[in-house]
Amino acid sequence: MASWLTARRLRAHGIILALCLWSVFFWNVTAPGLRDRSGNLKGTDFLHLYTLGLLALEHNGADLYDMQAQSALAARRVPQAAGIRYLPLYPPQVSIFFTPLARLPYAAALTVWLVFNSLLYAACVYAIWRACPNLHDYKSTVVIAAAAFPAFWHLLLWGQTSALALVCFTLAFFAFRAQREFLAGVAIGCLIFKPQLALAAVIVFVVTLNWRLVAGALLSAAAQLAAGWGYYGTAPMRMWARVLYGLAGQLPLLEPRLYQTHCLRTFWSMLIPWPVASLALFIATALLVAALTVGCWRSAMPLALRYSALLLSTVLLAPHLTVYDLVLLAPAFLLLANCIVAQPQSAYTSHLELALYLAFVLPLLGPLARWTHFQLSVPAMAAALFWIWRLGENHRGGTAVLSTGSAQTPRGDGIA
Repeated sequence: MASWLTARRLRAHGIILALCLWSVFFWNVTAPGLRDRSGNLKGTDFLHLYTLGLLALEHNGADLYDMQAQSALAARRVPQAAGIRYLPLYPPQVSIFFTPLARLPYAAALTVWLVFNSLLYAACVYAIWRACPNLHDYKSTVVIAAAAFPAFWHLLLWGQTSALALVCFTLAFFAFRAQREFLAGVAIGCLIFKPQLALAAVIVFVVTLNWRLVAGALLSAAAQLAAGWGYYGTAPMRMWARVLYGLAGQLPLLEPRLYQTHCLRTFWSMLIPWPVASLALFIATALLVAALTVGCWRSAMPLALRYSALLLSTVLLAPHLTVYDLVLLAPAFLLLANCIVAQPQSAYTSHLELALYLAFVLPLLGPLARWTHFQLSVPAMAAALFWIWRLGENHRGGTAVLSTGSAQTPRGDGIA
C-alpha cells in the first residue's frame, strides 16, 4: 500500500503550518516596545542570558546564582523587565559567552541572538540534508518542513540556547560518521552547559564501554568548566554545585508551565498526581528507553538509525526538557526520512512514518495538557524509538534493515 505521507501532502501541511506559526510570531514581535502583544517581554528567556552577560562584564561571580540580584540588574538595564525572575542554573562559563551581546542594548542583542540561532539551525539542517542522498530530490520539502518545525518556532519565541546543543549533536554525528569517536565525545561533552541533554549519551556509551568517547566528553566538559573557574574563581563553581544539589525543591520555579515540557519525567508527573508513583513509573520507563537505545547502539544497523535512536532517547530521558529543546530532533527526522524514502512500503516503515509525523506536530498540542494531563508527544517519540529498535531486531534476525545509501528505486512521492 502506498504511503499516505506523500511529499506533496507533507509540503501542503508544512506550508499551512509555517504560515500559521510565523504569522503569529511576526504579529507578536512587531508590537511597539519590548513587550509583545501578549504582554510578555520579547525574547522571554533571553533576558536571563543577557543578564548573565552583564554579570560577566562586571566580573561579578557572586551574583551568578542570586535571583533577586539578577532581577534588580535586569530591571535597571531593561526597565520593561521589572519583576521578572529566572532560576539561575547555567554553569559559570555560559555568562562569559554572552558578554559580547551584553554590550549592546537589549533589543539589538536580542535581534543578533535570534539571527544567530536561525543561522545555526539552518546550517545544521543543511549539513545533515547533504549527508542524506535519498532526500536530495526533495529539497523543497525539506526546506518547508524545517521552516514549519514547531520546535524551531519555539526556539526563537523563547530566545533559548537549544541551537547550540543542536550544533553539538550535529558535530557528534559527523564525527561518528568519520569514525572519530574521541571527537564525537568532545562534541557531546560540550553539552555541559545543558547537562540534562547529555544523560542519554552518558548511559549509552558507558554501558557499551566506549571509553574513547567518554574520555573526549570528560575533557571538553572539564575545559568549559575550567574557563568559568579561571574567570570567576572557585566560589561560583561551589554555588553552581549547591544549586544543582537542591534542584529537586526548585522544580516549580524551573517549570512554571509544565505543559510545555516533553520528557518522560514530566509526562508521568502530569498524568499521575502521586509523586512516589509518578517517580516509580518514570524510572521504569526510563530504564526501558535506555535499554532500547543501548540495544540499537549494539546492533549492526546503520549509524543513521542508531543516532536517531540516541536523539529520541536524549529527549525522553532528560530530567527537564522544554518544547524548544525538541529542536534536537531535527537530524533524526532527516536521517530517518532518508532511510525510509527509498524502501518498499512495509508495516515497519508505515508505523515509523506515522510516529515521526506525530512527533513532529503533536508538540503544538502541548497546552492541552493543562486540562488533559496527558502529553501526546511523548508516546509518539517513544513509539518512534520502539520501531527503530524493531528494525534492529530484524537485522539481527537476518531480515534486511533500512538502507541509508542512494535510492535505487525511490518510492516516487514517498516521505521526504
